[in-house]
Amino acid sequence: MFDITRKLLVGSLAAFLISAAVTPSSAQTFTPSRFTVEVRGQGPDVIFIPGLGSSRDVWSAQADALAATHRLHLVQLNGFAGQPVGAPAGQVVQPVVDELAQYIEANHLDHPAVIGHSMGGFAGLMLARQHPSDVGRLMIVDSLPFFSAMFGPQVTAANAEPQARAMRDGIAALDDATFTAQQNSGVGRLVKTEARRAEVVAWSVASDRAIFAQAMYEVMTTDMRPEVANVQTPITVVYAYDTAMGPEAMIDGLYRGQYAPAPHVNFVRIDGSYHFIMFDQPAAFQAAVTEFLR
Repeated sequence: MFDITRKLLVGSLAAFLISAAVTPSSAQTFTPSRFTVEVRGQGPDVIFIPGLGSSRDVWSAQADALAATHRLHLVQLNGFAGQPVGAPAGQVVQPVVDELAQYIEANHLDHPAVIGHSMGGFAGLMLARQHPSDVGRLMIVDSLPFFSAMFGPQVTAANAEPQARAMRDGIAALDDATFTAQQNSGVGRLVKTEARRAEVVAWSVASDRAIFAQAMYEVMTTDMRPEVANVQTPITVVYAYDTAMGPEAMIDGLYRGQYAPAPHVNFVRIDGSYHFIMFDQPAAFQAAVTEFLR
């Protein structure tokens, strides 16, 4: 079950802490406690949010391609990929969303585009729903409004909670060697490109175990499906498909079904990829990002 969960979460389902790694051209008036931000380039603002346990370096290719034409805000979650925890224990995702809204408003970002992978995409969906005036458009990369629906149509947030709690507590209690072994075992279902697997594992292993487990628990027990119809922000959903995942219709139905109520939604399926689409199909993914920002 841990491996199934990592399919949509590990390396991703998110990541943030803004202590102040911003360029002089974007002086901060608000210092977040949940993430840091690296700012690059000039132009229209784009916020990139990585996923569960991931580093902001997951967006390196996009940052290199876009820095000449856009001002990029590369978020790194506290407690992930070696970033210090910083904030007090407790909830992870909602406080990140709250501080993202504060960051946008304090820095006078004009309806920035937001791009989030896995948990980062889930956080972006929450941000667009709760702070609709802050987000100009949203790209969600391989993430769902309710992750636990992957386990069956009958699953609800309530009946997923005991299993999610057991998984959270189990992961938090693992010794380093066992956790590393589990990550190495599961990464082959997250990243198809073998050469990129080691860095994804390294990010997860360097993450604070309790923060990692708590964030996973929150994604598994938060159902945003009833809220999708109320998100007025234009959404682009980019999702992966590979024959190893099963029938095309099942994957298409999962993503399109959960986002179908959104009033302004566009779907982009990228084939031959697992969860880390930016690594497995970099050209196709960059084309999707370019089109999204056009």
